[in-house]
Formats: sequence, C-alpha cells, structure tokens
Amino acid sequence: MIATIHGVKAQEYIRRRFNYRIVNIMEIRSLDNIDFDTLFRGFENAFSDYEIGFDKEEVRSMLTRRGYNPGLSFAAFVGNEIVAFTLNGIGLSNGIPTAYDTGTGTVKDYRGQGIAGKIFSHSLPFLKEAGIRQYLLEVLQNNHKAINVYRKLGFGVTREFDCFRQDICKIINTAAIRPDTDFRIEPIDADTVKCSSPFCDFSPSWQNTDDSIERGRSELICIGAIHSGRLVGYSVIDSTTGDLTRIAVDREFRRKGIATRLLHKAVSMMKTDFIKVLNIPADDISLHSFLNDRNIPVINRQFEMILPF
Repeated sequence: MIATIHGVKAQEYIRRRFNYRIVNIMEIRSLDNIDFDTLFRGFENAFSDYEIGFDKEEVRSMLTRRGYNPGLSFAAFVGNEIVAFTLNGIGLSNGIPTAYDTGTGTVKDYRGQGIAGKIFSHSLPFLKEAGIRQYLLEVLQNNHKAINVYRKLGFGVTREFDCFRQDICKIINTAAIRPDTDFRIEPIDADTVKCSSPFCDFSPSWQNTDDSIERGRSELICIGAIHSGRLVGYSVIDSTTGDLTRIAVDREFRRKGIATRLLHKAVSMMKTDFIKVLNIPADDISLHSFLNDRNIPVINRQFEMILPF
C-alpha cells in the first residue's frame, strides 16, 4: 500500500495516521521542463519555517542574474511536488567553467535524510559531462554543520564575505551629501558599467560580476556620476530584490560625496522596503567604512567555497 501512494498530501496523512515517515517514494531528476510555479512552490515550502519571505518576482530576478540552468539543476520529487532542490547557475569564474549553488533547500518534513547530499552526488556526473570544472557556493559562517559536510566533500574556503542590510524606513545616513554641482547623476547602460570595473577595489562575487549584470541587464538600473563629461562613479540596482549590486567611485574622485549621492538615489528607486549589499570581501576597508557610516550594518558573514573537479 505504501509504495503505491504518491504526493505530499498522501504522505502527510500516512505520517500522521500511522506515525510513519516515508523516505523512499522519491525521485531525483533534472528541473528541465519544470514550470516556474512548481519551482517557486518548492522554494516557498523549503523556507516556510524561516523568518524571511520570498516574492515570486524577486526569486525570478535572482535566478536570472545568477545564471540558473534548469537542465543542470536537480530536485527530489514526491509525485509532482519538489521536496528538496539544488538550483545551479552556470558560467565562468576566473575563466573556469563553473557551477554555482544559487539556491539549496529541503522541505522541513524531509530534512535529516541526507537528500541534499544525494542531489549533489546525482548532479556531479551531469555537470562534469557538460564541461564544468569546479563547483562554487557560499555558506553562512555560523552554519557549522553544512561547512563540515562541504569540507568532507573536498570544498575549500577561498574568501570570506560580509553582507549588509538596512530597512529603508530606518535612517540611512545621507546627511553627508554635498551640494556639489560639479557632477550630475544620470542613467547609464550596462556596457558603460562593465568598462568601469577598475573602479572596484575587489573582484565581485558570482552574483555581482559583469556576467551577472549582463544576464540581468533588462531588469537592472544603472546610474552614473558624471564630471566634465567623464564617468567618475556608478551604482547598479536591482529594485525588485533590494540589491545594491555595485557601487564604486574612481579613486581620484573619492571623498567628494559621490558615493553618498549614488546611494541616496539607489534608495529612492527601490521597490522593496529594504536595501542590501551582498558579499563584500571581509578584508575590504573602503566599502565597509562607507556602509557603516551610512548606518547600513553587517547582518551575516559567509564563506565562499570551491570544489575543483
């Protein structure tokens, strides 16, 4: 009887009626040809007990920018419902064909069964066959259990990141804006941003690279600070997710209030009630100081980890 029953609701009934936990009516397969509503439902269910909510368009924008590839992403299904998943982004990192963990989750009732590890092991032959040479992920530094699992799989820490966030209703200190008329703030295009990467003091993480900006160019907002016809600073905004993807100023023009003006404009354009700045390298000084002075604090810290194939 148990082997012929499918679907999450049927399993839940049996678990409650007979105090029995079903673990074997499950299939791991690619997310190719899986519609977004099914994917988003699985995403919501996996994080339903977390203190965060997800908007459908926010998730769609995130997956686009991070290079989500459904054919090389995998999930555990019970019937037609997703109970665990790993969504892989595909692209280059330092010129190396890379798979990036753009989202991993397991529905609460299915945790503790090692399903995420099984999905990862299932995916490896497909990733290698596709020419992928390394796997990249980020993990919260206080998630010791996950870090230990990744280390056992062969992952090594490559960088440490800080993530910043502040509610827009809170005071974000833009009082340092100077009434400087020597430069103006105006829209620019993604190509201009990519030509100005040297303004950054560090190599961006996966979701903030030039490739990510290219993938999301139709949704992202790029604004620049122009001085005498020259770009001297810029920011890149995802107003749907609240991400300040990039903010950078030419070294020659720093400490003139340009970054503060760019931040002020970015905040005014957000559709969310918060702003966040993800994955700033922990050894960075300049951007840390700027965000702290603007009352945008660090909310968590992550490790970047890589497994070479």
